[in-house]
Amino acid sequence: MDVRRAGERYPGGDAESGIESWHAFSFGPHYDPDNLRFGALIACNEERLAPGAGFGEHPHSHTEIVTWVVEGELTHRDSTGHETRVRPGDVQRLSSAAGVRHVERNDGSSPLTFVQMWLAPRDPGGEPSYEIIPGVADATPYAVPEAGAMLHVRRLGAGERTAVPAAAYVYVHVVRGAVRLGEERLGAGDSARITGAEGLAAVAVTSAEVLLWEMAA
Repeated sequence: MDVRRAGERYPGGDAESGIESWHAFSFGPHYDPDNLRFGALIACNEERLAPGAGFGEHPHSHTEIVTWVVEGELTHRDSTGHETRVRPGDVQRLSSAAGVRHVERNDGSSPLTFVQMWLAPRDPGGEPSYEIIPGVADATPYAVPEAGAMLHVRRLGAGERTAVPAAAYVYVHVVRGAVRLGEERLGAGDSARITGAEGLAAVAVTSAEVLLWEMAA
């Protein structure tokens, strides 16, 4: 188990434009050859956008982009014609495939926080696709077969526990609250990279929201 603390993430964004970013993996000017990916996961970014702030149209390719809104409402528009509002509890996925462009904005009156995770597909290329799953339940994992991955969302009350999937690679990101993972205590923004997980559980120290990626070898 490799635990990474929230304060160890790479800072980014543009404060004057109302954008604050925290990157768990090597990103942009923060190049770290020892932190390029874990399993299929190549990025886990926490983005905070002030009302009216956002990312202008920009391209992606050969990446599965999964977004989880923590608070506020995210406006998404892409070059394939989709325009949606993503709210807390929704899972959004954009398969950029051979290439797509999109816009992400906070068009609301309240601050927006979201976690965006990028995964490398097993087979690059193809046609872009998009979907949004509203109100994902804790017991319903979200599959990204293109990357050999599965996202588990866990909302726990204090003292509740949840099993960590037994998989070649598991990535745990604490969205809010605190959990104990083995001998380690993880707070909001902390993460753990686990290989060969077996018989491991996350126990909520406080009410907590946790994202777990289960990934094949």
